[in-house]
Amino acid sequence: MPKIGAEPIRKAALINAAITSIGRAGTLDVTVAQIAREAGMSSALAHHYFGSKHQIFLAAMRHILSNYSTAIRSALAGAETPRARLDGIISASFARPNFERETIAAWLNFYALALIEPEAARLLRVYHRRLRSNLLVALRQLVGPKAEGMARTLGALIDGVYLRAALADEADAQAAVRLVEDYLENCLK
Repeated sequence: MPKIGAEPIRKAALINAAITSIGRAGTLDVTVAQIAREAGMSSALAHHYFGSKHQIFLAAMRHILSNYSTAIRSALAGAETPRARLDGIISASFARPNFERETIAAWLNFYALALIEPEAARLLRVYHRRLRSNLLVALRQLVGPKAEGMARTLGALIDGVYLRAALADEADAQAAVRLVEDYLENCLK
């Protein structure tokens, strides 16, 4: 007989185990059995809840993106000016949880998976649209019609600087924030 209320707990354990396993391996070359073992359950149960390794990984990326979204909303809640909104988005993009080895590995593998997996590509487009939308809200108030191009460039810069910082020997989130902020400051002059 199934335990009432166990499903969300087990799914969360599998999601966390997937992030940990992928982070440890640095690749999606992990098996459902390895993920399930990390979560302390059988691979049959993992298949029951998610169906496949790709579905577990997509759930893990949704979890990472949800945490990122929460950080963005928190940063924007206290932002009273358009520039403060931009600073909040930039700071949240380079927050400490984004530089954990497991999160970095998940992002790198997510980008690669988006090239071949339609659901991953859709999820990546959602992330890009939300980032662009958040940037546009502030930029339109600051630069008017130039906002669209600046939002695209700033979004690409955030993603690119994140990847470089994340892959550096010593990830320096503060230096990454300064680099993006300097670009923004130069554009707003």
